Amino acid sequence: MLGLMQEWPLLCHKLIDNAERQHGLREIVSRSIEGPIVRTTYADIHRRALKVAQRLERDGYRLGDRIATLAWNTARHIEAWYGIMGIGAIYHTLNPRLFPEQIVWIMNHAEDKAIFVDLTFVPLLEKIAGAVKSLKQVIVLTDRAHMPRTTLPNVVAYEDWLNEADGDFAWKVFDEGTAAGMCYTSGTTGDPKGVVYSHRSNVLHAMIAAMPDAMGLSSRDTILPVVPMFHANAWGLGQSAPMVGAKLVMPGCKMDGASIYELLDTEKVTFSAAVPTVWMMLLQYLEETGNKLPYLNRVVIGGSSCPRAIMTKFQQNYDVQVIHAWGMTEMSPLGTLCTLKPEYAALQGEARLDIQQKQGYPPFGVEMKVTDDDNKAQPWDGKTFGRLKVRGPAVARAYYGGAGAEQFDEDGWFDTGDVAHIDAGGYMQITDRAKDVIKSGGEWISTIDLENLAVGHPDVAEAAAIGVQHSKWGERPLLVIVAKPGKEPTKADILDFMDGKVAKWWMPDDVAFVGEIPHTATGKIQKITLRKQFKDYRLPTD
Repeated sequence: MLGLMQEWPLLCHKLIDNAERQHGLREIVSRSIEGPIVRTTYADIHRRALKVAQRLERDGYRLGDRIATLAWNTARHIEAWYGIMGIGAIYHTLNPRLFPEQIVWIMNHAEDKAIFVDLTFVPLLEKIAGAVKSLKQVIVLTDRAHMPRTTLPNVVAYEDWLNEADGDFAWKVFDEGTAAGMCYTSGTTGDPKGVVYSHRSNVLHAMIAAMPDAMGLSSRDTILPVVPMFHANAWGLGQSAPMVGAKLVMPGCKMDGASIYELLDTEKVTFSAAVPTVWMMLLQYLEETGNKLPYLNRVVIGGSSCPRAIMTKFQQNYDVQVIHAWGMTEMSPLGTLCTLKPEYAALQGEARLDIQQKQGYPPFGVEMKVTDDDNKAQPWDGKTFGRLKVRGPAVARAYYGGAGAEQFDEDGWFDTGDVAHIDAGGYMQITDRAKDVIKSGGEWISTIDLENLAVGHPDVAEAAAIGVQHSKWGERPLLVIVAKPGKEPTKADILDFMDGKVAKWWMPDDVAFVGEIPHTATGKIQKITLRKQFKDYRLPTD
């Protein structure tokens, strides 16, 4: 016997429909690429998204066509997203921080037919567009007055293109399993892999992200998504915010501490999300200026492990709650968020930070386990490491084109490539990437724990730990340090600071000081490059 409920497919345009109907006058504020702050509303975004859809269909784009975006977080990017999805085409967010050759490879692999591009990236696109065989049209996200001279073929200014539509258009109707978006992994090992989100998975993920024990979003929030839309859907905020009707503040291309603070303060932002490096810049700016954060209530920090020092400063100096999070492109991307269950709510000081240092527990819709190399589930004891595996309705079941099939098993579990443990309370903690963990004398050492501890030193700006070959132990830790401007810590300073805070056999055998640490296009420390850089390094203990 089946239920007698209406069929109501979970399609992404229903999110922007709801925003227009229930929260039509709520503002979307953008720092435009042209410079000025631009104010619009959900009603305007909805109207213009319909025009995007109408215009795309008139230009011959259809269900399943891939339409790329090479753009920052702005209202124009949001309306382009919903317009693309509204005809059953697939938005494909490109990461401009990748090498040009990688972008070409990704666009050819996805067979992108058109692209929406911000002014910032027109020079980049001019260099690569000729190598993208499927590309038919370029739409520059600007107006005629700011349209640059360009060698791009079949190019048009967005506002001119949009003005040729009247918005008298109805969203297309299709199965909720229809592809809605594509995002490629950063490809630190081998070629990038394509993740294909469905309308159903995007809508479910929006609901999951907004739940009270996840991001806890509501129409009363003002949200600043610093994390770019090309980083796995801005962690779902491009869908969750319209769903709940929250005010959106879009930062455009300016990510420095002063620019982020300006938006936080003038727009009275209550919620924001970004990677640790962004928050480091903001905190440094606050320390230099003495400014405060009177409106900001909570920040989600993910992308890489959040140093304890950042949590401490936000919470103790500015009364801002930190929600440590973990996820992956393959998970839409949220996997866990470290909100406090009732049994931990009364904890204070270091005991509270000990829990918050973990990546948290999964919301409904995500299941996880850790296994050994023989796929045997490991106990939830907070200390037994294993391979972290996940499944759920917003978790990928395959990569586009069939690459990486070995990461998916017949029971639906996806091997994340992370090493983690889970405690008795269900809180998960990443200890490393499987390829980055240091194996010393048959035991594992967490590079993330060493890095987070080192960054707590007042003279350290950034730290990375890698395994270096050792004749007796196989590998031993080398700590690579970037000092803060004007500071000159010594090896002894760093090791003395760390002494007693980790097991003796975890202590780094040496410390190397560098001007900068290489990062991937998504802001993660590029360990593979560091290992190449130090492949001939001889430890003083060997």
